[in-house]
Amino acid sequence: MVAVCRKHPNVYIDTSAYTSKRLPPELVSYMKSKSGRKRVLFGTNYPMINHEKALEDLDSLGLDDETEGLCLSGNARRVFRI
Repeated sequence: MVAVCRKHPNVYIDTSAYTSKRLPPELVSYMKSKSGRKRVLFGTNYPMINHEKALEDLDSLGLDDETEGLCLSGNARRVFRI
């Protein structure tokens, strides 16, 4: 999915169906990149994975504060114009 996102400017990736500690390493690396930080949206896959579980271990990803904020809400606000 990262390759598709890099190729097409209107494609975004969401994190639903994964807890933070189970995100693929390739996705975490992409999230830390200059272009990737603005292309990943937080998702939970609720009710299978609730918000608390999805956010567990988020700090272990090593994201800076700005990237974390973009992923958790900033990117969705920009994409959906809210």
